Amino acid sequence: MRWRKFKTIKRGYYAFWILVVAYGLSFFLPLLINNKALLVRYQGRTYAPIARYYPASEFGSKDFGEPNYGELKTRLAAESSGWVLMPLYPYSATQSLVAKPNSRPSREHIFGTDDGGRDVFARLAYGFNTSMSFALLVLALSYAVGVSVGAVLGYFGGKLDILGQRGVEIWSSLPFLYTVIILTSIFTPSFWLLVVIVSIFNWMGITYYVRGEFYREKTKDYVVAAVALGATGKTIVFRHILPNALTPVISFAPFAAVGNITALVALDFLGFGLPAPAPSWGELINQGVDHLRDWWLVFFPLAAMFVTLMLIVFVGEALREAFDPRESSQRL
Repeated sequence: MRWRKFKTIKRGYYAFWILVVAYGLSFFLPLLINNKALLVRYQGRTYAPIARYYPASEFGSKDFGEPNYGELKTRLAAESSGWVLMPLYPYSATQSLVAKPNSRPSREHIFGTDDGGRDVFARLAYGFNTSMSFALLVLALSYAVGVSVGAVLGYFGGKLDILGQRGVEIWSSLPFLYTVIILTSIFTPSFWLLVVIVSIFNWMGITYYVRGEFYREKTKDYVVAAVALGATGKTIVFRHILPNALTPVISFAPFAAVGNITALVALDFLGFGLPAPAPSWGELINQGVDHLRDWWLVFFPLAAMFVTLMLIVFVGEALREAFDPRESSQRL
């Protein structure tokens, strides 16, 4: 019933599918946006560089390392000795074009290049996958901890609830940014390290909502009946009460994802996020601050971030409307 109601809220429903399709396609970016050839035909043999490493000597070059497949395509076409099938957009997020730093948007590089000569469009596309994956992983981990803690505190109550609440308050008082600075100075920043750091600071918020829902639900007749029938506490908490207490969890999830993406962008902007040359929206915005005349380094990352967050907010508003028990609530 709630899914049918969600489908009637067109703005959120369409935004949801746009995000799903875009995020699904982002896992196929190596086939669409890459400087490695998909297929190479040379001297009667077919190679698949996208799936396997080949040295330049394999294609008759005296260079060391992996060949430049763009140049190889031109050479094989001139020699009529084979062909190269490149991705739709033949630039990668980490490929440095030394001769083209801070290039303006053009037909070749539609969003220009950054100060390292890397294609901005490729970095934005791969950065979308990084940002969405980060947001979803942090959301899953923080909600798993927050929902579990809130459920236990709300169901058992008493001294456990009092001590648990004080523990949550103490943990929430820890300074997030200082902790990140300390940990990143000890450990090399990585995607998974940032996921863990942000997750351990993000679980407190949902705890309060779940705790309140459990306090309300545990007094209802179906819980009393379950207790009378001899159901265990674990069964009552996770099988009976939790499914009826998921409304705030689902309603707040998209807005929590917005906060997670913003947190990653902020950490990258401040220099405590993903190490270079990992594709990052925050790192591109930071470059734009250092190169104020290169407007594309600020405009395109902010535009990508704005559109993504706007779509997620549309989904969140639609979910909140779909889970609103009031039949007379206003449609989006």
